[in-house]
Amino acid sequence: MPIALFALTLSAFAIGTTEFVIVGLVPTIATDLGVTLPSAGLLVSLYAVGVAVGAPVLTALTGKWNRKHVLLSLMALFVGGNILAWQAPSYESLILARILTGLAHGVFFSIGSTIATGLVAKEKEASAIAIMFTGLTVALVTGVPLGTWIGQNFGWRATFLVVSALGTLALIGSALLVPNNLKQSKPATLSEQMKVLVQPRLVLVYLMTILGYGGTFTAFTYLAPILQEEAGFAPSAISLIMLVYGVSVAVGNIYGGKLADKKGPIRALTIIFSALAFILFALTFTMGSKVAAVITVLVWGAFAFGNVPGLQVYVVQLAEKFTPNAVDVASGLNIAAFNIGIAVGSILGGAIVDGMQLSDTAWIGAIISVAALLVTRYSGYLDKRALSTANNTTGA
Repeated sequence: MPIALFALTLSAFAIGTTEFVIVGLVPTIATDLGVTLPSAGLLVSLYAVGVAVGAPVLTALTGKWNRKHVLLSLMALFVGGNILAWQAPSYESLILARILTGLAHGVFFSIGSTIATGLVAKEKEASAIAIMFTGLTVALVTGVPLGTWIGQNFGWRATFLVVSALGTLALIGSALLVPNNLKQSKPATLSEQMKVLVQPRLVLVYLMTILGYGGTFTAFTYLAPILQEEAGFAPSAISLIMLVYGVSVAVGNIYGGKLADKKGPIRALTIIFSALAFILFALTFTMGSKVAAVITVLVWGAFAFGNVPGLQVYVVQLAEKFTPNAVDVASGLNIAAFNIGIAVGSILGGAIVDGMQLSDTAWIGAIISVAALLVTRYSGYLDKRALSTANNTTGA
């Protein structure tokens, strides 16, 4: 594998860290800037909005640019956004910083796979993509807890300074190592993306994605205050719990992929969404005990992101059937759907914290996960009905 891949992996690590580290810093930022917990939680939502907008729109607008130039521009924007977050004089400027870094995130993961595959031979393309996305997984396991620890011990601003330094290293590595003559696929236009958006079966998958992530992030956005205020953990313990959670997520991602391969996406997602609903409902009652809360969070991590492989595989399968000329667009829009779910979930979680109790985020998240399960089962029913119709037609 070419060394240039590791520059992409480091970029993915830095981007993954800055997206999710905010979850461990919500109480710290709220206290320091004198804002409410829901206002601090909005920093999760608006980042996700930046990703959701950036992924389809900016990818289309930069479609004719040289891929390396786009990559370097994105990393420069990412570094600038994190430096702004480090120096943010107010809550409003921190919001701007989060939106800017979210825009960079959205385009990076839209074009990252294309760049990674352009660096290797055809038979090594899947491995190249896997190596790049390892950066995102490692960020959840190490970057987020380490960033949380830095933020709690040296101030939340220090976390963004460290992330901007990582982004700078990735930018330099990409400038030196990534070649200029990368292969460039035909750019997707906004009109092509809109065609994908109005295909009913694909819209159904995007709804599954939005609800699946929305249920998790209704509670996950406020995991740090839940652990501090409900379970009674000291702030210093949060980074360790986030580390345990990250390891569980990494295991769950691998298991989720194998489950989707073995049982098919619909059956795999049925199992995962059912488990998520049960775990989130259980968290409502276990968050009052330190031991029970940690066990629940550990199990939660194993399922929280395990739906990603199944959802991505399923959207590609349906796109190949219904919009064969826009499979990449359909896959990219599912990335946007993930982040719409994050935004909606965290905004809803903020409204719950503001008007109800912290503990209510868990059982309401469970209800949303049940909704994701119902939509999944309905989509599976449509698959079976289409297959039956096709078989009957063939038989006739």
